[in-house]
Amino acid sequence: MSARVLAVRLDSDGDVLLTGPAVRALAAAHEHVDLLVSGQGLQAARLLPGVRDVLRFDAPWSGYAPGAFDAAAVGGLVAELAARDYDEAVVFTSFHQSPLPMALLARMAGIRRVSATSEDYPGALLDVRHRRPDGLHEVEAALDLARAAGAPRPADDDGRLAVRRPLATLPADVAALLPAGPFVVVHPGASVPARAPRPDDARAYVTALAAAGWDVVVTGGPGERALAGHVAAGAPDAVDLGGRTTLPELATVLAAAACVVVGNTGPAHLAAAVGTPVVSLFSPVVPADRWAPWGVPVAVLGDQGAACRATRARECPVAGHPCLASVPAGQVVGAVAGLTGRPAPRTTRTVTTHRTEVPA
Repeated sequence: MSARVLAVRLDSDGDVLLTGPAVRALAAAHEHVDLLVSGQGLQAARLLPGVRDVLRFDAPWSGYAPGAFDAAAVGGLVAELAARDYDEAVVFTSFHQSPLPMALLARMAGIRRVSATSEDYPGALLDVRHRRPDGLHEVEAALDLARAAGAPRPADDDGRLAVRRPLATLPADVAALLPAGPFVVVHPGASVPARAPRPDDARAYVTALAAAGWDVVVTGGPGERALAGHVAAGAPDAVDLGGRTTLPELATVLAAAACVVVGNTGPAHLAAAVGTPVVSLFSPVVPADRWAPWGVPVAVLGDQGAACRATRARECPVAGHPCLASVPAGQVVGAVAGLTGRPAPRTTRTVTTHRTEVPA
């Protein structure tokens, strides 16, 4: 048993959540596990069970829009890791990423054993060079790396996503807005634009869900207030929580929902981590069999054979966003009914809306 282990996942909140089961496996095998993440994954890292301390490093080789190389920041990270005297580092990456820059910094910090998944020749940077088997979801791939590093999933751990309990208490003004009965969350934004539905399409989903008898709550991050407001306007009684919740508070809202309608983005995995079924509006720029919500009932919608398939595009490369624009509102309503086991909690009704300009 190593005394001190550093787990590394330098990506966004959703990626960090997907690494959670592997981090728990490390924590079950070792007495102290810290987690190094970027600023984009910081909120999720603080929600993961099994983590002793969270460290931040904004790597210039990772993220949607990485900053310029900062020699002082790199030197500061190496010094901090050296001071913490880790016995081992386990570097988690997605299938298209290299762990070797982080492995080099770990070596410079004197970390005695380094494990990672690497297709590239690692030279002397890795002690455990894991090869990812074909056909694995990102959760399974991370667990397989943890196993190769000597930390198999414990028999009493189901391997699903999870967050620390109890969940966050909602601010009184937010809690007062939530419907008393069953409701559906529509989360229209995504950290990568190509993975989000078009705003007017998300608004149509709100209209259709409300017409089918569902109470609807629209959520969004601090930078998505205008988007959430536009989408929530699809039904006069829809609740607009755009920009009003932290990630821990959003977890509480998602846990209370009957179902969540969302693109391939962090809140999809947060919904899975709190056990809520997901209608996944999945753009095939990355494969659904690797990135779909894990461990909960899921309906994957969207044309998985569209022209953008497997491009890893961040901005939609095809005019009209056809992979998700092809999803009609009725299909979303049907998917919600299938996942929840009921058409709607109350009688259907007519919803009248007024079209407004889509926010930029």
